[in-house]
Amino acid sequence: MKKMTLLATAIMLAAGPVAADTLIYAGSLIDGDADRAVNDRTIRVIGDTILAIEDGFTEADPSDTVIDLRNSTVMPGLMDAHVHLTGEYSANSNLNRFTFNEADYAFDAARHAKRTLDAGFTVVRNVGDPFNVTIALRKAIAAGDVPGPMIFSAGKGLASTGGHGDSTNGWAAHFGADPGPKQGVVNGVEDARKAIRQRYKDGADWIKITATGGVLSVAKSGQNPQFTMEELEAIVDTAADYGLRVAAHAHGTEGMKRAVLAGVASIEHGTYMTEEVMDLMIERGTIFVPTILAGNWVAEKAAIDGFFPELVRPKAAAIGPIISETFAKAYARGVPIVFGTDTGVSAHGDNAIEFALMVRGGMPAMEAIQSATSVAAEFLEIGDTHGHLLEGYQADIVAVPGNPLDDISLMQSVNFVMKSGVRYK
Repeated sequence: MKKMTLLATAIMLAAGPVAADTLIYAGSLIDGDADRAVNDRTIRVIGDTILAIEDGFTEADPSDTVIDLRNSTVMPGLMDAHVHLTGEYSANSNLNRFTFNEADYAFDAARHAKRTLDAGFTVVRNVGDPFNVTIALRKAIAAGDVPGPMIFSAGKGLASTGGHGDSTNGWAAHFGADPGPKQGVVNGVEDARKAIRQRYKDGADWIKITATGGVLSVAKSGQNPQFTMEELEAIVDTAADYGLRVAAHAHGTEGMKRAVLAGVASIEHGTYMTEEVMDLMIERGTIFVPTILAGNWVAEKAAIDGFFPELVRPKAAAIGPIISETFAKAYARGVPIVFGTDTGVSAHGDNAIEFALMVRGGMPAMEAIQSATSVAAEFLEIGDTHGHLLEGYQADIVAVPGNPLDDISLMQSVNFVMKSGVRYK
């Protein structure tokens, strides 16, 4: 007979007879909390919930579904805290800004969301997109209309005129483009407050700002500060009024320091992060989302003639390799780190390459996995339902063949994906 947990009994009493269980036989199990894996466990799932984690391989009743992963390592669904589902960088990306409509971005985003889910990522934070596409996609996925990860969306990111997030950079003057707060370009405190309120109205979960220059924008500097302290403080304070937190794209030191002092929740990329900035982040609990994969990718593509605009190419060649060095120093110093890739620069579905890059930078394999499970869940404020394989948690479960603690590259070979109790792969 089946073991009956208190949770299962409660469900039975509340809702009548319980439907058949799904039993997942895990040869090895990483629960998101422990510092080591355990062997030979059964995960009992009903509906979208984990009922129990049982020792050994529990005998199934005739009505049960058994998923045999005895040759795999099973773990919580993975989370990527920095993606851009609406695009995937190519030599045509700058032209697409003139030829793509909202529907083009929407269809691309839906396709990329499915690819992301198939790679084992059941939760993502999308930090910037055109036309608020991922806010709509978030709703469609939550309704079960299309497959994809749970999305936390920042909608359209915020920049200053000519800043990294000003999508009209590189346009000819005769277009007369002068975007404002609604389009994500702010100049001054009142613009900043209006832009935050617009994103709240749009339904954003986060605020994304470009605190410094960036690599792929058609602009000269990849690291200059692009907001004043007054603007940053207005952004963070107004966001807090509306229950929103701020993620700050930042490569250069001064803009990064200003963002941390203003109270942003996370620094994205962090290329020229100094020890002073690291210590400020540790002191204030500011999360580092390193995106090493994106740095490596742009550096590789910078070697190809014509792939990037000539204004972009030297930035990509210079900034890319430094992100790896910064990650290693930040990890060694104790800066809190959450998994993030900037996928959409690189190809969707390749997110898990980041694990190997983190391990190469000195982070143990288990900590790298936890940065994308339990640690990411706490950061996204869903740690009471996600990021762990524990009784009562949502059944977001993935598996890889073999032992990723011995060979972290196996994280790129996800062979099973369940989200909310539904099997997708």
